[in-house]
Amino acid sequence: MTTYKPLRVQSYPKLGEKVTQDTIYWKNYKTAVQIKEFGAVTKIDFSPLSPYNYAVTASTRIHVYGQYSQEPIKTFSRFKVPAYCGTYRDDGKLLVSGCEDGVVRLFDIDGKGILRQLSGHTKAVHLTDFTSDKYRILSGSDDYTTRLWDIANSTQLLSYSEHTDYIRCGTTSKLNPDLFVTGSYDHTIKVFDARTDSSVMTMDHGQPVESVLLFPSGGLLVSAGGRYVKVWDMLKGGQELVSLRNHHKTVTSLCLSSSGHRLLSGSLDRHVKVYSTTTYKVVHSFDYAASILSLALAPEDKVIVVGMTNGVLNVRHKKQAEDKVEAASKKRRRPAYRFFVKGKDYMPKQDDLLVSKPVKTHLKKYDRQLKSFEVSEALNTVLQPHIRVKRPEVTVAVMQELNRRGTLKSALAGRDEKNLTILLSFLIRHIVDPRFAPVLVNVADMILDIYILVAGQSAVIDKQFVKLQELIEKEIDYQEELVEVLGMMDTLFATMTAKKEAAAPERKPNGPVDGQDPSVTMETA
Repeated sequence: MTTYKPLRVQSYPKLGEKVTQDTIYWKNYKTAVQIKEFGAVTKIDFSPLSPYNYAVTASTRIHVYGQYSQEPIKTFSRFKVPAYCGTYRDDGKLLVSGCEDGVVRLFDIDGKGILRQLSGHTKAVHLTDFTSDKYRILSGSDDYTTRLWDIANSTQLLSYSEHTDYIRCGTTSKLNPDLFVTGSYDHTIKVFDARTDSSVMTMDHGQPVESVLLFPSGGLLVSAGGRYVKVWDMLKGGQELVSLRNHHKTVTSLCLSSSGHRLLSGSLDRHVKVYSTTTYKVVHSFDYAASILSLALAPEDKVIVVGMTNGVLNVRHKKQAEDKVEAASKKRRRPAYRFFVKGKDYMPKQDDLLVSKPVKTHLKKYDRQLKSFEVSEALNTVLQPHIRVKRPEVTVAVMQELNRRGTLKSALAGRDEKNLTILLSFLIRHIVDPRFAPVLVNVADMILDIYILVAGQSAVIDKQFVKLQELIEKEIDYQEELVEVLGMMDTLFATMTAKKEAAAPERKPNGPVDGQDPSVTMETA
């Protein structure tokens, strides 16, 4: 009696994502830590100095967290209305913020009270920042004005009223203390110089501007608004270099990696996109559970912090070298490969007594059922979720084997509504896959022959049959279009070949013309 040969499942190449250096780099972060805030997180800002604490603005509080702390190490809660845009000074000693009542407040990181209260705005202040000389504060408000304040005297130095809608973002230049940029809901980005009475440059973003970012060199400016992220060349008078549209909803925040080679954007579509600043193509993407309002990256890219509309703060820490060593040491030591292959190559000698151990073949469940000719049960086994979803090639291989035996029709027959629904769902999902189409088209044909007499008795089954029909008709249309395109390409290639053949023959140096007898050339010489 011959032994049963297990079913041979054809292997297909896996269509995985392309692994690049960026993929390896940005996936090298630990599992995210979730911290619940009192309201939507509108601003996150890292201290520029070690230990790189970060300030989180949410509701009526500004919390300061350490890199590895899940509880705030300091809280500024002297707000009766929502606070906005808590921002560090370059020396990490002062923190400035705006709020809903229009007052700009200045805090000492090591103190408890308010150092300065700058009043002048009549509506909510959503933009605050320090100039690079550390002695002035920039503020932008919903009253359409941009103001510059002197810290020492608590006085207003300048006021600009060029925007015609809410000012919600802005930044100062790190190279020039008199240069700053503001973005407004009037779709414009304006560049101001404190030594002049009006803006020196205006760019039209085309959408309400939610965030602006100035490169450290000062030569490039990035703006975000609507679904667009745009890059502007400051040295060419604000010329638009590139417009990126990789998000599905409004882009709310921007930040730059520590090297300046990667740009990050967060959006209400719950994604953070990472762009290369040389090609401006997406090199990686992060997914989050809720819409993103704020985004910040720690120096040396050690921590990524994202604030969301549901009040959750998502913190990811980069894996350190010691973490990898510790994980490797905790891993249970297993027998080495040489333990299992020991004695495999041993050649028995003449006086040795060879005791052979029968090798037991372990069959899969569907193989055991096929061996016992339980064709319906074998088909039911490979239609289980863990096989049909993760390894559809096994399901198709069993169907192909049943068809070879001539028992596929009997295996498909006699199914109730639930089992037939599962079978039709599998066909709808994979029938247009080029790997499985030859087998599944035959299966679909048999199902129609078997169950055509009971059509109309179940609304669920009828709906799936209609969906399958529409899917096949659409695939046929695609194939017809592809055949037409191939015909056009064949015509073009034939025309190009004919033109090349009709071209005049070229004369070769010190040799005969193409098609001429070499002896004629010799006689002429």
